This record gives sequence, structure tokens and C-alpha cells, in this order.
Amino acid sequence: MKGGDKMLEETRNALISSLNTNIQAVVNFVPGLIAGLLILLIGIVIGSIAKQLILSAAKSLRIDTYLKRYGVPELRENYTWSNILAEITRWFVIIVFLIPTADVWRLPRIGTLLNELLFYLPNVFVAVIIALVGFVLSRLAHDVILASVKGITKESANMVATSAQWVINGFVILAVLNQLGVASDLIRILFTGIVAMVALAGGIAFGLGGQENARDILDGIRKRLR
Repeated sequence: MKGGDKMLEETRNALISSLNTNIQAVVNFVPGLIAGLLILLIGIVIGSIAKQLILSAAKSLRIDTYLKRYGVPELRENYTWSNILAEITRWFVIIVFLIPTADVWRLPRIGTLLNELLFYLPNVFVAVIIALVGFVLSRLAHDVILASVKGITKESANMVATSAQWVINGFVILAVLNQLGVASDLIRILFTGIVAMVALAGGIAFGLGGQENARDILDGIRKRLR
């Protein structure tokens, strides 16, 4: 009986020790958990305020209206360009506060991952700005070419202007992808290929269309040399 009582006593002591250890761990973790939640809550509130400020400024400046006027591709109603910029800003602020939260919660790997994401978000912001400016410039190029081209039919002029607009849009998309770091080497190869294709197409078009003019120029040079 004494052996059984001793085993029972050891089992009880082990259970009590394990329970005390777990309770102590919970007690030590709770303050950090509350502190991390407070930091995260402050970040969410400040991020939401920053988002609303950007949306209010965009509405006052009528940015979406001007973008629509210049032919920038529209998104869904709840995903306007100003909304995208505001959302990127909100998440930037939240991630800034998530990093100390991860440190308080003793999650160093998550903190490292958040740091990398924090450094990447400005690339997304810049990519959106490049897209907006590029689409506006492509629309302006379309209108300028359409207004300046003379001596050809309206359909041909519209085709030339639309082709120029889509070429610029293509370069804008490549620039955005390069800014985001998506297959940078492939983007450079595509960019070089497109430039070479345009140059070759222009050379062939000029060669086929300007044969007579080139022949006249060469004849004139021969006559002068004689």
C-alpha cells in the first residue's frame, strides 16, 4: 500500500507542477497578448483614418472623374483607383503596427515576413501611379494623333491613333510588372522584342511604301555626281 500511495503522491505532484507551469505561462502571456492587441487596434484605427483622408481628398479633387475623362480603364464601383490607393495606404499603416505586435507576441518569423511585405508595398503604390500616368498619357497620345493626322480617312486615322494608344498601354503594363518585380528578366526581353518589332515593322513599311521616293532620291544623287 505504501508503494501505491507513493506513486499516487508522485502523480499528483506531477499534475500540480504541470498545471502550475501552464497557469504561469498563461499569466505571463496575457499581458503581452493584451499589449499586442492594443497596438494592433491602434494601427487599425489609424489606418482607417488614413484611408478616409485619402478618399476625402480624392473626392474633393475629383480624381476618379478626371481619370474617367482621360479614358483610364474603369474598375468596379467599389474598387476605384482612389479606393485602391487608399486601401494600400491603410494596409501599410496596419503592417507598420503589426511588426511591433509580432515582437510583443514573440513571433520573430512573422515579424521578418511583415518587414519584407512592408518594404514591398511602396512598389505596389508606385506601380499604381505608373499605371494611372501611363493610361492618361496613352489617351492624350490617341487624341493628339487623331487631331493631327491629315490626308487620310477618318477610319485610318482612328486606327493609327488607337494603335499608338495600345502600344503605350503595352509599355505601361510592362513598366508596372517590372516595378512589381514580376519576372524582370522576361519583361526586359519582351521590351527589347517589342522595340525591335516596331522598328522592323516601320522599316518594312517605309521600304515598301517609299520605294519610289527612295529611287527618285538616288537618281537625283547619281545625276549630280555625273
